[in-house]
Amino acid sequence: MSDQKQILITGATNGIGLAAAKALAALDINVAIVGRSAERSKIAAAQISAAASNTVSVTTFVADLASQAAVRTLASEVLTRHRRIDVLINNAGAMYRSRQLTGDGIELTWAINHLAPFLLTTLLLDRLKESSPFRVITTASEAHHGADIPFDDLNAEKLYRGFLRYRQSKLANILFTTELARRLEGTGATCSCFHPGLVASGFNQNNGLLMSLAMTLLRPASRTVEKGAETLIWLASTANVAGSNGGYFIDMQRRSPSRQAQDEHAARRLWEISERECAARNS
Repeated sequence: MSDQKQILITGATNGIGLAAAKALAALDINVAIVGRSAERSKIAAAQISAAASNTVSVTTFVADLASQAAVRTLASEVLTRHRRIDVLINNAGAMYRSRQLTGDGIELTWAINHLAPFLLTTLLLDRLKESSPFRVITTASEAHHGADIPFDDLNAEKLYRGFLRYRQSKLANILFTTELARRLEGTGATCSCFHPGLVASGFNQNNGLLMSLAMTLLRPASRTVEKGAETLIWLASTANVAGSNGGYFIDMQRRSPSRQAQDEHAARRLWEISERECAARNS
């Protein structure tokens, strides 16, 4: 078992995260999942174990990624329980119709979609480097097109629209990947992000009857969760994903993201601001 790869994936109790975890476990890879609910994490772990051989280890962690203290506790628990992490998959994400603040005073979509993966990744970096070569994969979206990072309004106090905020956070995921890849050059890291497509899952079912109805109407045109997870599984498990470092992928092909997503200055600026935001909450 010590020679088996170890993957850690957030947002793995349903949707493409659960589909990917099952497929990766079936490839004889140890899987650790992060969920917000202990009960749902237990159910997901049983489903993942059923898809794997007896040699595969499936472990669970419970954390509310909206809380930076919870993310720090999660990282500490992961480091205690896992001596290696070969692949970190930042998959958890959300969208909210109305502006809400976390206990840290951070707008909720931004906290979950951007700051949580940023903080978790940086806290686990030393262990990832010890497991080199390693991979960091983040779930982005084509929704990033047309969005800008509102550097003068990062907490969305001046303007908040649910889908716009989601688009901004997905742009942040791509910029994070770009800067992470730059900072980790020469360490054996492969950093990538991807668009899963429109997936028939439980996403956006928390925003009232209208949004729930819209997602239901889109279901016939949506992908299955298994199809949506294909690129994620490929990025996590393929022996040599050529040219993937810092890349944005759709359907297992590297694609060019928006002009804003290719702005290296914005990527560095966002990283530095994110570092300060996380440090401020830990002071």
